[in-house]
Amino acid sequence: MKKNIFLIVVLITTILTPSCNDILELEYDGRSSLDELFATRNGVRGYLNSCYGHRIYPNINRSALTDESHSSERVFQGSLTSLWYVDAFSSTSYSNVDGQPWTGLYQTIRKCNIFLQRIESVSADALGSLEDEVTSWKAQAHTLRALYYLDLIKRYGNVPLIIEPYETTHDYGGDVRTPVSTIVKQILDDCDAAMSAPEMTLGFSWTVRTGENYIMNRAVVQAIRSQAILYAASPLYTDGAYSWSDAAGITGNALSNLLTHDYKLWDEAPTADIAQNAYDFYFITPHDEQRARDKETIYGGNRVNIWANHGMPSTAGQTSAGACPTQELVDCYEMQATGLIPITGYSDAGHLQPIINTASGYDPENPYEGRDPRFYATIYFNEAVRDLGTGGLARDDHYPLGLTLSGNNISVTDVGDGEFHIETSGGDPFVPTTTLGTNIETGTGSVLLKFKYKSNNDIRNAQFFFMSPGAAGGQSTPENVVLNKTDEWKEFELDLTPYRENSWWRWGEAGHALRFDVGSGAGNIVDIKDMEINMRAEMIPSDPCYTYVGGSDGIGVTDRRNTHTGYYLRKYNNWKSGRDNNADGELRMFRLAEMYLNFAEAAYQSTGSPDAAVNIGNGMSMSARDAVNAIRRRVGMPDLPAGLSKDEFEIRYRNERRVELAYEGHRYFDVRRWRIMENSERYVTGMRITQDGDGYNYERISFERESYKEKLYLYPIPQGEINKMQSHTGTDWQNPGWN
Repeated sequence: MKKNIFLIVVLITTILTPSCNDILELEYDGRSSLDELFATRNGVRGYLNSCYGHRIYPNINRSALTDESHSSERVFQGSLTSLWYVDAFSSTSYSNVDGQPWTGLYQTIRKCNIFLQRIESVSADALGSLEDEVTSWKAQAHTLRALYYLDLIKRYGNVPLIIEPYETTHDYGGDVRTPVSTIVKQILDDCDAAMSAPEMTLGFSWTVRTGENYIMNRAVVQAIRSQAILYAASPLYTDGAYSWSDAAGITGNALSNLLTHDYKLWDEAPTADIAQNAYDFYFITPHDEQRARDKETIYGGNRVNIWANHGMPSTAGQTSAGACPTQELVDCYEMQATGLIPITGYSDAGHLQPIINTASGYDPENPYEGRDPRFYATIYFNEAVRDLGTGGLARDDHYPLGLTLSGNNISVTDVGDGEFHIETSGGDPFVPTTTLGTNIETGTGSVLLKFKYKSNNDIRNAQFFFMSPGAAGGQSTPENVVLNKTDEWKEFELDLTPYRENSWWRWGEAGHALRFDVGSGAGNIVDIKDMEINMRAEMIPSDPCYTYVGGSDGIGVTDRRNTHTGYYLRKYNNWKSGRDNNADGELRMFRLAEMYLNFAEAAYQSTGSPDAAVNIGNGMSMSARDAVNAIRRRVGMPDLPAGLSKDEFEIRYRNERRVELAYEGHRYFDVRRWRIMENSERYVTGMRITQDGDGYNYERISFERESYKEKLYLYPIPQGEINKMQSHTGTDWQNPGWN
């Protein structure tokens, strides 16, 4: 039976897709044939760019589908979390934070397959390229295909393996869902193919050149290898084809390759007015592709907007509390002095009765004191300090203005370097300024007109009219704008802020200008330079975060703007961020800390001992405990002790992974591959705090969810594709529980 099906076959109607890979962004009209495309260098590079079109970046909202957070967006009927928490999805209505990526991933895999097939018949000479460049393109396509298959197995488990372009005559009756282990073998093969490319600057390097942001490179290959083999050995996916020993070898080799090529954990200590510690600093600092400063990031991600979308209602412009951290996450942060977990579990199903580890030094009456530094960098809790600064300017933006060269009864000469010479020749002399290039957000802060001047006369009746974009009668500064006679450059500053309160104020957008009336008659000679609009806002220190009942950021369960758990997200949030300045940080797709943790898990599982050294290649050996301690030392946490049993270490390791990678998208997949969803996802809790004199009372509150069920271990395959494949193969491909 030979039929066409949308499951895999995608006719290419548009070759290019949006991409952050700036250097490869090329125009294409969508009508050239593949033969024409692969006959030119620009055509080949343009088609490769289309292969970048379905990278799935981490999303903070995925944490709300785990025990990391409980979303305030649940108050909206029909929102993702409101449906998720009551298990309202079927295979036809299912959605996740990435939607239903099945079709998009296979469309882009098809493009990778076409590229890899076509590029084999293309010579570098014919394209006017170097051979190293062409092999780099091949390596990028292999890496992308490996990444897309990794994304597929994480979500769907067994999936069809397609590494050649399907023809329109393809017989779908013979298609099968390929085991995860076979897919992982292909991922590793693609990684090997990518690494076979020359390690040249124009080839497939460990980093990228200026202008090649978000391009695939050798370091990304190591991250894909590490994560793919870890998943292949994990309980949800394993079929015995890959052992934990295999995983230890591959994750260890990936780690040593990265360390050998100067990847290292971020350890730059911030000043006290920037961030609380190095961990905090890392997540509010955008990565740099050339790794001049950030040597931990392997592949970057999207900038985020925590202050508004996951912020506190006392912050002007905030719209949602978003992914509110749970008490379970808070309970995971160890005591820094002892290095021990304060809460070892719960004696009831709803997690309302914590089992306190008295040896840890935890004080239930002061629950937020003395914790792991990553706690303070990740979570806003009651009385958490918000502002780290000691005053100054929250905003100090400068928008240059010049003068046009024609006006009324006036001559203007552009002297250069922002200086203009003005001479008035009659009554009512005026000249417009140049226009604003961008909106300047004049709604907050002070609006100051500033310049330097010289004048041959005392001018007592100068004016500035607001033009938006044309001069408007009466909408001007008062008559007492004064320019004093001076032969030396004199500073001029006019506060325009009061005019913002007038009903006619509509100034400050791109295209708007001012009209400068230089007195009322002839004979004035004025030199002007460095004219600008200066937007300034003084720093107003915010109060601490008060999450107690009735506090400025108090807990609530019916409003999306208030925390539902008693906590707000701090990770990625720059304390300087606000309505006029989003300086929040960036999620990373891959970073070195995950590579340490991936190896640690495989090492203790394979050796049965966290202290057993494993040869990881490149002349290095490391134990599981060594790998975890490297991460702990970065934040000033005590080493895990030697001599822990495998089971004891597993508890500490899983807790460490949860803390280090919080809100980075890993917890969702970790609880699934470990098959612990029922224990972790059924109940989550928060902390309801009430004032009691000078102190507080702490009451845990519980939320029950239906999102722990077996079927949610994997995404459902889109039901439309299931129906098509059942008609062709006679087999129901749907994942368990979604029928």
